[in-house]
Amino acid sequence: MISVSVIGASGYSGIELLKILVRHPGVRIDKLFANSSAGKHLADVAPIFAKTADRMLESYAVDKILTSDLVFIALPSGEAMNIVPALLSAGKRVIDLGGDFRLQDASLYERYYKRPHTASTHLKQSVYGLPEWNYDQIKTASLIANPGCYPTSAIMPLAPLLKEGIIESEGIAISSLSGVSGAGRSASVDMSFAEVNESVRAYKVGTHQHIPEIRTTLEVLSNTQVKLTFVPHLLPITRGIYTSSYTTLKQHVNEQEILAIYEQYYAAAPFVRYSATVIPDIKNVAFTNFIDIGFRINQEDGQLVVLSTIDNLIKGAAGQAVQNMNIMFGLHETEGLK
Repeated sequence: MISVSVIGASGYSGIELLKILVRHPGVRIDKLFANSSAGKHLADVAPIFAKTADRMLESYAVDKILTSDLVFIALPSGEAMNIVPALLSAGKRVIDLGGDFRLQDASLYERYYKRPHTASTHLKQSVYGLPEWNYDQIKTASLIANPGCYPTSAIMPLAPLLKEGIIESEGIAISSLSGVSGAGRSASVDMSFAEVNESVRAYKVGTHQHIPEIRTTLEVLSNTQVKLTFVPHLLPITRGIYTSSYTTLKQHVNEQEILAIYEQYYAAAPFVRYSATVIPDIKNVAFTNFIDIGFRINQEDGQLVVLSTIDNLIKGAAGQAVQNMNIMFGLHETEGLK
């Protein structure tokens, strides 16, 4: 039985994480921590947990997690780097759902996250928690940087194509649309119903913090220099991400050859579904840990459009974190997720 604690248990990702953990047969929930909700019962913040996992939310202190094998950090970026060094010193294994340890280059972090990195000495220690690509490293890691939701939706369909050299590594255009839960639970006028309903808008064009994560991860996985454009959009839905990636083919290929590449890399991946005929749809991945991948070839122009969908709170956050936990502790990676 794995004893786990959650820091940031009252946010969207924290609540989704707990929904999975309470039904996970190999987990015992130890401590739950929150900031503004400390002192409240979990069921007061999320009534779904009444009579199932209700307990007091506490203020965090490192000496309160001494009985935990693993600590999940589900806090906004900028918070985990203040907590992780002490947790690692205490011998705890950590999965950070925020962005503080996803980039190996502290200067990139400071450029895109607009703050200094106070735990940069731990960046080289972190393992990027993309199970389908970094399974062996995840098994022995003490610090997992859980991938971002947008990066997961973009990296998974593009990495095999880049690694096999069938698409140009320059000029990739990625357009992603996300539900409003991706912005977190804190109140914001921009995220209110009246502002987002019946509208779609781009944001952080050219400056989004996930740009270097997508680019550098694709470069590491494919051993190729990558140049791309990433534009995120806000959808008037609660959850889900739809990503369309526009690429240029290096050679003439057909649908079966593309499909064979995905088969080569993801046939054994339990949460990756791919098709040459089915166009992905958010409703088919909502509330699951699946990523669905589809594609269309325009031979006349030598273009390949790759489409993917995920649930941003599950495969893009809590579900992928549990998948990583399962791998770290020698469980089947689907445990508690199917």
